[in-house]
Amino acid sequence: MAHLSGDEALIAAFAQGLDVHRATAAEVFGVALDAVSSEQRRYAKTINFGLIYGMGAFGLARSLGIDNTAAKNYIERYFARFSGVKRYMDETRQIAKQQGFVETLFGRRIEMPNIKMAKGALLAGLERQAINAPMQGTAADLIKLSMNAIIRELDVKTMQTKMIMQVHDELVFEVPSDEIDWLKAEIPRLMASVAQLKVPLVAEVGVGLNWDQAH
Repeated sequence: MAHLSGDEALIAAFAQGLDVHRATAAEVFGVALDAVSSEQRRYAKTINFGLIYGMGAFGLARSLGIDNTAAKNYIERYFARFSGVKRYMDETRQIAKQQGFVETLFGRRIEMPNIKMAKGALLAGLERQAINAPMQGTAADLIKLSMNAIIRELDVKTMQTKMIMQVHDELVFEVPSDEIDWLKAEIPRLMASVAQLKVPLVAEVGVGLNWDQAH
């Protein structure tokens, strides 16, 4: 969202390595970063992810357990602070209606021919998909580019490490003990280098005898 919308406040939060949900809460609730409460952070996190999925006031109210008026006020306050996000969402709706598709950052097209004639609840649903698809699709592109980069490096280095599974934005490996240090250093570097975005790409590594321990 930060990259595609070009929103300066969101980009700044990522560039400074801040907890983006805490930074969002500070902006929306008008408090200092270190004064954000756990509840305010939870609200901001729900808003951040909700808007990515095109959630409106009704959906936000249901997720947070608050009334529609309060949810609407939170969204309006968010858009006042992150105007680039609002602009991105409005422009994406219009682009989807005009051309019948949206695209990921890398040019992969998501066809939406029905949006040109849709009305009411159907139109609202398709607009939510139009807003979400470039972000989700770009994330999917990034993880696939990462997988390709890692496989090439494993082959070149003739490593015994095996990439065995992808789960959303995670990659799971089976690693000999003598290759763990290499993996911890090189895999994040490779994943972060597959694209240059307006915000840093960051990958974290966990190690364990199973996937649960690695978390």
